[in-house]
Amino acid sequence: MADYIYLLQTRLTPAQQSTLVHVRDAARSRGMTIFLVGGAVRDLTTGSPIRDLDFAVQGNATRLKKELHKAGGILVGEDEPTQTLYFNFPGGVRLEVGSTLSATYPKPGKPVFKPANILDDLRRRDFTANAMAISLNDGSYGLLMDPLNGIADLENRELRLVSNYGFIEDPARMIRAVRFAARLGWQMEEKTRQRYETGKEEGYISALNPTLRKYELEEIFHEEDPLRVLHRLEAEGWAKVLFPAWTSAKVNEAELDRLRDTIGQLESMGIHPDPSAAYFPLLTAKLAPKDTHTLKSSFARPGFVDQIDALEADTKAFAAQFSSKAADAPSDAWTMLFAAPPEPVLWLAHTTKSAPLQAKFKAFFGDWSQARHKIPYQLMQEMRIKPGLPGYDELLETLFFAVMDGKLDTPESAKAFLEPFSPPAPPPPMNMRRRAVKREAKVPKPRTKKVAAEAKTEDLEVSAASEDQTPAATAKAAGAPKAAAKTTAKAAAKPVAPAAKAPAAVAKKAAPVKAASKATVKAPSKATAKPVAAKKAVKAAPVKAAAKPVGKKVPAKKAVVKPSAKKAAKKVVKPAAPAKKKPVVKAKPVSKAKPAAKKVAKPVAKTASKPKPKSKSKR
Repeated sequence: MADYIYLLQTRLTPAQQSTLVHVRDAARSRGMTIFLVGGAVRDLTTGSPIRDLDFAVQGNATRLKKELHKAGGILVGEDEPTQTLYFNFPGGVRLEVGSTLSATYPKPGKPVFKPANILDDLRRRDFTANAMAISLNDGSYGLLMDPLNGIADLENRELRLVSNYGFIEDPARMIRAVRFAARLGWQMEEKTRQRYETGKEEGYISALNPTLRKYELEEIFHEEDPLRVLHRLEAEGWAKVLFPAWTSAKVNEAELDRLRDTIGQLESMGIHPDPSAAYFPLLTAKLAPKDTHTLKSSFARPGFVDQIDALEADTKAFAAQFSSKAADAPSDAWTMLFAAPPEPVLWLAHTTKSAPLQAKFKAFFGDWSQARHKIPYQLMQEMRIKPGLPGYDELLETLFFAVMDGKLDTPESAKAFLEPFSPPAPPPPMNMRRRAVKREAKVPKPRTKKVAAEAKTEDLEVSAASEDQTPAATAKAAGAPKAAAKTTAKAAAKPVAPAAKAPAAVAKKAAPVKAASKATVKAPSKATAKPVAAKKAVKAAPVKAAAKPVGKKVPAKKAVVKPSAKKAAKKVVKPAAPAKKKPVVKAKPVSKAKPAAKKVAKPVAKTASKPKPKSKSKR
């Protein structure tokens, strides 16, 4: 489903959007609900050019006459039976404002209207493609109403009758079907085509309403390509019904094609004229003056006739202004073209024979429009003139006119012109880097009691290791890490079951770290008893240090030995390992019994007082 709020904002011209707001405000001031209906919704949905705006209000639309006139609209016609107003707004906008009605047909071509709601109004229309509405009211703005599934016929590009008796009730719909098919390039739906052929054979057109005949005749001049529509009507025989004296042979085709080219150029520049009045003299160029006068009087909207008659006078007045000294500068001429009504601009651009005026229009469509691409955007960036700066859009317009007038033809002139608009340079950023400061020597922190205890234990280990010349003792002398001390503390904290048939010396060794036990196992078998005695002395000191935390059941993470003991022990032991592997094989049961060694820690803690005199005597 299309987003009609977005389409209303993007597909309508600025003049059409402004007109929509005026009509909406007028209906709101009268307390009426208002809808965009008919061909405007169809063209909005299909992407076709939106030629005019049709509105429907729930209430009497003729009461909006004063409000629309105050908003700048010019009343060009009115139809009392359907309570419809025809207005022209600035910018070439044509609109119809009608009441929501229901219609019955006691006789062909003679409808009887009654006030109704919007849905009933849509069901009385001609084709399903025109029986859609968009709400313009607060709370439902942009809501599409399509009770007859006109969207499906839009996708199929078909014209389908709303009522099976549509051609009988209103024969003008037969002419309208041909006009829409010629404009849109659509086909009639199969059953609609059959009913159309039946209506032609049986002469439904004889009941054509005179008001609708005038309306359909005038609508030809409001078409985007009126000559193509006229050709189709002639082929179907409806041109004779509308106005027999007027045929395609009376048209100046060459000038008509050139006029349509000029319309395209103006629209590309942002000027959107209503070409209907300009079409008339070209479509009736070869028609007799008497017939031309009769044709004008046959139109449904008297205001359209006034617009045709005033076109020449309005064009002469604009030509005098456009050729005066007030339009000598290109920027002044540009401003004048956009400020003037678009219809005289169109007719002057098409009909003028003046060389200076022709040169101005040529420059308008060519060189002047290129001035916007020559604005010195790079220099503006360098001078800190960027989007978001107050007055930036107005400055761009001023630069556009200055470039158009040739005032900024050199970089120096452009810089001098932009200098007053350049904001002051921002202050230089502050240097937030800190100056390099010489690092002072760190003052050693005073040792805490815990660190002092660890240091004392290490000293004991080092002194004991000095007496031991085995690889394990050498590893301890190198400095045991704290991790080994933690492991020793954990082993001492957990009760360990006594190993089977283990000698007392081995039981006392169970408390130290795993790394120490590994070092003992991997020691060579040729070691003497004296190193063994030294090992006992080394083990005694850690047991003494660990006895206190074990008794109180405190986590022993403040142990003595450092974690690098394992690595140090391994590094020292491996190179000293003997070639014989028998001692290593015997050590396997001991390594497997490590969990048991951990359980022995408790009884070791109880007898911690016994090794004290021995260690003192050894020292």
